[in-house]
Amino acid sequence: MVRIRRGNCVFVKWKGDHSPLHVHVFEDKKLVVKWDLENGVAMKGRATRRILRLIRKLQQEGLL
Repeated sequence: MVRIRRGNCVFVKWKGDHSPLHVHVFEDKKLVVKWDLENGVAMKGRATRRILRLIRKLQQEGLL
């Protein structure tokens, strides 16, 4: 499991989780969005511009 904190957001990705490759994003221990990393769309919830920016940055850093 990969768990990354950026501010009040926690990004969680489980190794061996079901397809497509995705990340769960939590704020204040509540799921905000389940984001499909392969297709760049929300699977559940809704991503804010800030969360999308953080996801792109984490992908560029090779953390997601």
